[in-house]
Amino acid sequence: MIDGKRTIAELKELRALTADENGAQRVAWTDTWLAARRWFESKLDELPLERHHDAAGNYWATLAGASDKALLLGGHLDSVPNGGWLDGALDLLAGLEVLRRFHRQFNGRPPLTIRLVDWADEEGARFGRSVLGSSAFAGTLSIEADRHKTDRDGIRLEDAVRRVGFDFTRFSEASAERRNAAAYLELHIEQGPVLEKLGLPLGVVLGTKGVERHAVTFRGQEAHSGSTPMAARRDALAAAARLALEIRPIARHHPEAVCTIGSVKTFPGIATAIVGRCEATLDQRDLDAGVLARLLSDARQASERFAAEEGCTVEWSRLFGIEPVPFHPHLIELCDDAVREIAGRSHRLPSGPLHDAAEVARAGIPSVMMFVQSLGGISHNKIEDTLPEHLEMAVAALDRLAGKTADWILRG
Repeated sequence: MIDGKRTIAELKELRALTADENGAQRVAWTDTWLAARRWFESKLDELPLERHHDAAGNYWATLAGASDKALLLGGHLDSVPNGGWLDGALDLLAGLEVLRRFHRQFNGRPPLTIRLVDWADEEGARFGRSVLGSSAFAGTLSIEADRHKTDRDGIRLEDAVRRVGFDFTRFSEASAERRNAAAYLELHIEQGPVLEKLGLPLGVVLGTKGVERHAVTFRGQEAHSGSTPMAARRDALAAAARLALEIRPIARHHPEAVCTIGSVKTFPGIATAIVGRCEATLDQRDLDAGVLARLLSDARQASERFAAEEGCTVEWSRLFGIEPVPFHPHLIELCDDAVREIAGRSHRLPSGPLHDAAEVARAGIPSVMMFVQSLGGISHNKIEDTLPEHLEMAVAALDRLAGKTADWILRG
């Protein structure tokens, strides 16, 4: 019998230990994060597990089975500053409850090996490098590109990692943990409003959206705001503002696409001068690579049109990009079955945010995620919440999915 109430109680215990009045403070590589990990390790003492940190700081707990083939369950204890009580921690503690069930049902010797992993630095909140530990596991981490990243205090990522006992130059050795991995499952809060609007507690994640993120710089001509006629202006902000409005109809042509201009900086940035330079950031996401390419093309064409009409020029510079990562089709079906058995109805949706599951999938390991409804669609905030009955259903559905996946692995 799976005990979702115990998972909720443990989540509250973790919150009391590592949060303040502003929310969770389990930022990776900090003392609070280390305290959370020690607390989690204490929860594993009751089970006969092999436990270790890999070279990238990921923490593994393994229940050895009759077969070396391993079912992986994962999550992350780290949070953003002032974060919510569920993001990442729910994944890990629900996985712990599933691990307990396998141990209890099979008297400590399940038919296959079950491994639970706490991924290091999923959020990237301190150094700006998300899914750090799982990228090292998957072999997608660029050590030279990331080791010198700094936090707001000027501390280097490499030094922060060394302080807690890890060598950043050896992170790639975490790929050894892929040995015998047959499938990966992850439960997560949705962090968006879709399931709540549909009145559904649970959903099946089709994959994580690809991302195209660019800096878009419009250049016009600085001039006095009082003496320059409207028809003579070359206003870089006007061109950028038109693009900011145009990305909405561009995205609406594709049901799951999102486009966001999240930052705008103007120069010289004073009330009495026409903007001569405007720097904006554009973030575009979709699960379909072809759609993502069309979003980018349409936005580029629009920016060039608006620049010409406003007497400006425009330049694009790529900031970040990642391809869409679809999850395993058979595991999607198994997840859908598990959700329907527990909740009665299911819904399939993509994930806009990145997750460790996507990195595991990029390593060629069959993977899938399950979402549980987020109240108000709010996450990365102290008011992040999910109904207790939905959390219990999520733990039960993850357990059901784990059982189905274990059977599938053994048949294979």
